[in-house]
Amino acid sequence: MDFLLQNWMLVAVAVGSAAMLMWPAFSGGAGAGVSPTEAVQLINRDKAAVIDVCTPQEFAQGHVTGARNIPLDALEQQLPQVVKNKATPLVLVCASGVRSRRAVAIAKKLGYERAVSLAGGMAAWRSASLPVQKA
Repeated sequence: MDFLLQNWMLVAVAVGSAAMLMWPAFSGGAGAGVSPTEAVQLINRDKAAVIDVCTPQEFAQGHVTGARNIPLDALEQQLPQVVKNKATPLVLVCASGVRSRRAVAIAKKLGYERAVSLAGGMAAWRSASLPVQKA
C-alpha cells in the first residue's frame, strides 16, 4: 500500500493505459467491422448492398465494385431512398474504417439492423487484393 501511495502517478498511468487498451472491447469498436473476406461473403451470399461513405473525390479514386456513394454527411437523408428494404444487409465502406463505423450507427438508428462496417476500409480491401472500380 505504501508503494501505491508513493507512486500514485505511475499507478494512474498504468490504470489509464489499461483503460485505453480495453476501450474498443467495451465501446463496440472491436468486432464492429467485418473483414474483406466476410464482406465478400455477405455480398455474394446475402446480396448485401455496399454503401461507400467517402467523399465523391475519394469514391472516384477507387471503390468496391458495385458500391453506391453516399457521403457520410448525407447518409441519414439518402440511405432510405437508395436501400428501401431495411432487412437488406449493408456493408458500409470508407477509406480507413473510421467513418464507416459512424455510418453503421446512423444506419442502425434508421432501422437497418444488418449494417456492418468494413474493418480497415478500402485500405484493407486493397491489401486483400480484391477488385477496385474507378469512376
